[in-house]
Amino acid sequence: MKIKIACQGLELKAELYQKPTAQKISEALPLQGRVSRWGDEIYFEIPVKAELEVDARAEVEVGELGYWPEGRAFCIFFGRTPASADAKPKAYSAVNIIGKLLKLPREALKAVKPGTTITIEQA
Repeated sequence: MKIKIACQGLELKAELYQKPTAQKISEALPLQGRVSRWGDEIYFEIPVKAELEVDARAEVEVGELGYWPEGRAFCIFFGRTPASADAKPKAYSAVNIIGKLLKLPREALKAVKPGTTITIEQA
């Protein structure tokens, strides 16, 4: 499923995978929250509850979307985080990989400020 993520004048296109957590998120759309930042990760709490999936991991790729069960958070990874050992993002703890950005405007994402409203809806 294709989704649209809107925040601070940005409109990102992304794809949700055919996975249980991604399905729960797609059923809850549209979603809105306030941005939190952890290095080059944007995340925000959503009203979706899901357990860790068997392929959950903390080592993620740039552009991947994750769901963090501990914080019930939707995560957008676009660069180094405080847990990173190199240029790749690393989540605070394991996340369910739920999708990916179709384009990665890294500099625009770096400019997104904490507290900004973020919206996710079906594209």
